[in-house]
Amino acid sequence: MTNNTATWFTSWFDTPFYHILYKDRDDTEAHAFMETLTNYLNLPENGTVLDLACGKGRHSRYLNKIGYDVTGVDLSANSIKFAKQFENHRLHFEEHDMCLPYHKQFDAVFNLFTSFGYFEDDADNLKTIEAIKSNLNEFGFGVIDFMNSEFVIDNLVPKETKTVDGIEFHLKRFVEEGYIIKDITFTVDEKVYNYQERVRAFTLADFEKLFEQTDVFLLDVFGDYKLNKFNPKSSERLVMIFK
Repeated sequence: MTNNTATWFTSWFDTPFYHILYKDRDDTEAHAFMETLTNYLNLPENGTVLDLACGKGRHSRYLNKIGYDVTGVDLSANSIKFAKQFENHRLHFEEHDMCLPYHKQFDAVFNLFTSFGYFEDDADNLKTIEAIKSNLNEFGFGVIDFMNSEFVIDNLVPKETKTVDGIEFHLKRFVEEGYIIKDITFTVDEKVYNYQERVRAFTLADFEKLFEQTDVFLLDVFGDYKLNKFNPKSSERLVMIFK
């Protein structure tokens, strides 16, 4: 991973403001998804899961709660520091670059909630899929839960203001050179902050090309967290299961 491509997410994700802006994420939906997904994959009892780009570990913690041995990894030092308070003998967190293979193999590797497509260099996207593949054991499954880019672009809200914990976040969304971009501006203690999120508008066809290049076999594609059929026009998510 080159330094210039790492800038936006290493800086933004490591701030407390990122977690304030997104504090209203639906844990009930996330927990239901983990139940549905692990049941569908029929993971072994006490199976091992790598949560790749785990953030503060909300998925990892629930997976551990329902019986799995979970390792959560993320590039954000602050997120991992927070998550470590929840560690136990079957739940561990560690700083790690998703472009690189982890030093163990697992029954499943989950990359959840659009934690892919941050890199400008296509080689880094390929490296990430190769890393996931190398971290799967003989019977393991890889899962990438990505946004449905076509649906997101069709329903893009260009401007929005959200007030969370007394902070007024001004959001501007647009598409530029194959990226879905969100500019985030807010003021705290009379200081103005500006951040930007940039995610590649990958389609299913784009992922299929990446999988072909890395010799990965796509098993199933779903369009939401209940694992309903994927529809490029109407599905909110793009959930891909592969090995």
